[in-house]
Amino acid sequence: MRTTPTLKRALPVLAVLGATVVAPAPALAAGPADGFASVNALGQNGTTGGAGGATVTATTTAQFLDYIARPEPLTVQVRGTITLPTGTTDGMHPVASDKTIIGLGSDARLSGGGLNIGLPVDDDVTAPPANAVHNIIIRNLSITGATDDLINVQMFSHHIWIDHNDFSNGDDGAVDIKRGSDFVTVSWNRFHDHDKTLLLGHDDDNAAQDVGRLRVTYHHNYFDGSDQRNPRVRFGESVHVYNNYYRDNSYGVASAMNAGVVLEGNYFHSVNNPGRVDFSGDLGRMVQRDNILVDCNHAIETRGTVVEPRTYYPYTPHRAAEVPTVVPAGAGVGTIREGRA
Repeated sequence: MRTTPTLKRALPVLAVLGATVVAPAPALAAGPADGFASVNALGQNGTTGGAGGATVTATTTAQFLDYIARPEPLTVQVRGTITLPTGTTDGMHPVASDKTIIGLGSDARLSGGGLNIGLPVDDDVTAPPANAVHNIIIRNLSITGATDDLINVQMFSHHIWIDHNDFSNGDDGAVDIKRGSDFVTVSWNRFHDHDKTLLLGHDDDNAAQDVGRLRVTYHHNYFDGSDQRNPRVRFGESVHVYNNYYRDNSYGVASAMNAGVVLEGNYFHSVNNPGRVDFSGDLGRMVQRDNILVDCNHAIETRGTVVEPRTYYPYTPHRAAEVPTVVPAGAGVGTIREGRA
């Protein structure tokens, strides 16, 4: 039985930015997007968010909702707590294409509602439309207390990078990705005090929109007691889950409906089912390598072959034994750092 390496928390290294300025990018941005969000596809060269546009600072709900809905490229800096209204709806607020939404310091927070990235649901659309929402970066924010999802990505949205955030206490998903969305990276986030964490593909009957899409990278996330769906996957291939730290979860990753998951270099501590392919619906596929399991009740289930992530992008993983030190020190808000891609 391997023991868990000692955790060492790094000191925050994120600088607090000043007042509203006009600039092509925030000083907080550290390095380009990696994983699937870095892939040139669908007419988009990687994920750059609001680069090239103005930078504005939101301190009120009205400012924030105005800025994120504008059509032009924009970097929206969030200062302090923004309360998102729920009204008579589900409290989900649309984000337009070409946006960077980034918190200032370690106390930037969205509370009460969630962010919706994508066009309205239309089951008759089965290929990416020309006006699909795309090129969005969300970083360094605590997002909590939504009455629905904390972040929802849908309807063929593509090139989305969700990085260095803290997610908790949503009523439904923390980050749900569905309905043909593609080329997404979810990295260096902390998920805690949450049940149904990450849904990738929402329904067993949605093959028409999802097959050949839902390509997502999940890396260096801290699943800190988040119970399930870390992630729960249908149809997507390749889905790359690497260098994540799992602690006290009912299950880690579930692959169903012929989804193809590469599970690599993760550290599972006290997880009942680290990886499953026999879950619900049709069987999924999973390739696992270099993972460490400590005090887990079941082995990782494997089945079939999966298209390798290196087919799309280069990356250099940490050793799995490093994950319990590296990930808690670097994940979440207040410490944007250069993780190895």
